Formats: sequence, structure tokens, C-alpha cells
Amino acid sequence: MPVPLAPYPTPPAPFTPPATGSESQLVCSGCRNLLLYPVGATSVCCAVCSSVTAVPPPGTEMAQLVCGGCHTLLMYIRGAASVQCSCCHTINLALEGNQVAHVNCGNCRMLLMYPYGARSVKCAVCQFITSIGASTSNIEQKLAT
Repeated sequence: MPVPLAPYPTPPAPFTPPATGSESQLVCSGCRNLLLYPVGATSVCCAVCSSVTAVPPPGTEMAQLVCGGCHTLLMYIRGAASVQCSCCHTINLALEGNQVAHVNCGNCRMLLMYPYGARSVKCAVCQFITSIGASTSNIEQKLAT
């Protein structure tokens, strides 16, 4: 005797993004997943790992950087001097855009970022150490003569 086929399940309702300003996001302090939460919440419980992450006060500007130890994206309050990774515990220097400079690696030409005042920078790709051009003191000496 033939078995009747069940009808196709009804598809779930399509996702509709919330109205602007009613939700915000932060990174879970436990598993590093992106969490959405309603504006006004003081903490968020992650559905994946059950970690409770505190929500920064309203108006707090957030910044991001990639951990130098494990390459995890870290989110932190703008203006912090350093950020400790919750995955590998590396302490990362958090520099603002006006505190860094760029140079191409002297070997593989990869664009490197370094703090102002550094005399050299090591490439994370090929391990080559690129000397930074003339320091400010050398430039000042040349201008004085």
C-alpha cells in the first residue's frame, strides 16, 4: 500500500532587519561570535556558549583590531592603550590611526604598519626586517645644516 507524501513544510518568514537604532552588536567575550542585542540592554547572554558579556555604556566608541597572536578579531573601547585577547591572552598594543605609519616590506613588498618612532619593522609574512627610512632626528639634523 502506497504511503502518502507529507506536504512541503512552509518556509520560515524572511529575515527583516530591525529599524535603525533599535539593535546594536558586540563580540561575545567567551566564543567571539557577533551578538545582536536591543539598545538599552546592560548585558547579553550568548546563545552558543552561554557567556554573559557586558554592554559598554551608550555613546562609547568601539574600535577593532586583529590579535597578533591568534589573528582573532578583537573589539575594544576606543582610546584603550592595549587589549588582551580572550583566546590566546596576548596583550595587543592598540594604536590610533594617527599613531601609526606604513612602509612596504623590503623583501616581499607587503604593506606593513608600524608605530611612529620605530627604527625597523619585521614582516609577518616573510620575516624580513625592514629598516625605517630617515628618523626625525636625522631629518632635523639635515635641515639645520
